[in-house]
Amino acid sequence: MTRLIITGVFSALFFSSTFVLNRAMSLQGGHWLWSASLRYFYMFVMLSAWLMITGKSRLLREVFTTYRDNWRFWTVAGSTGFGLFYSLLTFSSSFAPGWVVATTWQSTILATPLVLLVFRKRVPMRGILFTLLIFTGIVLVTCEQANAASLRETMLGILPVLAAAFAYPLGNQMVWEARHGSIGTKPGVEGGVLDSSIGRVLIMVVGSLPFWVVLTVVLRPPPPTGGQLVNTAIVAVFSGVIATTLFYKARHLARTPLELSAVDATQAMEVVFSLLGEIVFLGGAWPGYSGTAGVALSLLGLVLYVRSQAAAD
Repeated sequence: MTRLIITGVFSALFFSSTFVLNRAMSLQGGHWLWSASLRYFYMFVMLSAWLMITGKSRLLREVFTTYRDNWRFWTVAGSTGFGLFYSLLTFSSSFAPGWVVATTWQSTILATPLVLLVFRKRVPMRGILFTLLIFTGIVLVTCEQANAASLRETMLGILPVLAAAFAYPLGNQMVWEARHGSIGTKPGVEGGVLDSSIGRVLIMVVGSLPFWVVLTVVLRPPPPTGGQLVNTAIVAVFSGVIATTLFYKARHLARTPLELSAVDATQAMEVVFSLLGEIVFLGGAWPGYSGTAGVALSLLGLVLYVRSQAAAD
């Protein structure tokens, strides 16, 4: 159990780089669109190169074939689960500190059951009380942010994250439905693309590319800064590769619902690491009583929620 928790905590540490570095790039004047889109460009290059280096070029070709045969579905799925999700998350970093974004992001726990209901899945009612703790914590963090910024900045820093919290599980659920052949318009999956974790991620990355192209044409942002080119590469490696690998490894090694719940609960440490990272590297200030209480309640609610779901299994 100790090994699983340590692995999960390290994955949360690398995941938190997303919130800290996005905030850093915003403070340096970089446009949020490059902070978002360049991450997926790097991921596309890295994953494609990895498949070729490891002799899995066939899977790479199957990803492109699967996307071509069902491009409408995969464009919607990728644009929702990766494009809309991360563009909103990055946009919010221009208006709110990383720890505020990380805390608000815990609302995905509230959004996931609603997304499952949309797909007519049975949603256990256990843990609803604990989600209210998370929501209360987010409200307290919002109040803290409202005292430090204008109402407009507060809303632009909070509301996009809440929308992203729905977009991410929605896109992921579309992939799950496609893999199990239960979605309305079933994609013609060939060669087991969706049976491979890299294949699933890569086809979603490919599906998000049209979204990034259209958004770039519409917004016409100034060229990315040198710092953005470096920082987005770091985010792609830390969050997209290392953190995801560690998290999935910990979940794979878990043998019981209690161990799974412990691994999932470690992701609440993203809030703590984001807060500490912003204080250490960006000169941020420790939040006041309201913000501290909000972070504590969100962490407590997340841990209790995950444990309650494990007990229901």
